[in-house]
Amino acid sequence: MEDVLTVENPDARLGGLMRAAQTGDQAAYAQLLRESIPLIRRIVAPRCGYGLEPDDVVQDVLMALHAVRHTYDTNRPFTPWLAAIARHRLVDAYRKKARVVQNETAVPELPETFSSAHANAETGTLGDPALLQRAIAALPAGQRQAVELLKLRELSLKEAEVVSGMSIAALKVAVHRGVKTLRQRLVPAPSEAERLDDD
Repeated sequence: MEDVLTVENPDARLGGLMRAAQTGDQAAYAQLLRESIPLIRRIVAPRCGYGLEPDDVVQDVLMALHAVRHTYDTNRPFTPWLAAIARHRLVDAYRKKARVVQNETAVPELPETFSSAHANAETGTLGDPALLQRAIAALPAGQRQAVELLKLRELSLKEAEVVSGMSIAALKVAVHRGVKTLRQRLVPAPSEAERLDDD
């Protein structure tokens, strides 16, 4: 690591910025992070392989630097301290990569399956919009208004509260009951054979 660090010897400047940052100077801290990035990249980039992204490791080092900045001893050189953090984060990144390779299998697309056979049927349509509109219109007024505001118009609870004059709690109850009623009216119950298959 020393060969990388002696190219420009930024130690005095970075150490000064870190001392200022430890006293609460936010501008110095931001400058320290900016000036540390090229140094960190020179340390980690040549050692990244096997699908490890240098920029990801640089970000990890910056986050670690932020987390442990209070442990820096201002009487000691800054760059060896930073290099040690970079080495540790690089080792951690390789360990994490090895765990992923060892324990996970990449699949191009996860199959979409459900426990109920009728839920897996590909109908090719989203249902009858007119039937849905009639079912919503048949709901009690409070449920209908909650479903229209929260589900169809996609308002937030606070927005729906202002529009409807109902409390947030009342809106939650009304939309829950309304959706439950719509499901009962619009989703066919599974047949006896499908229920037995699920068991």
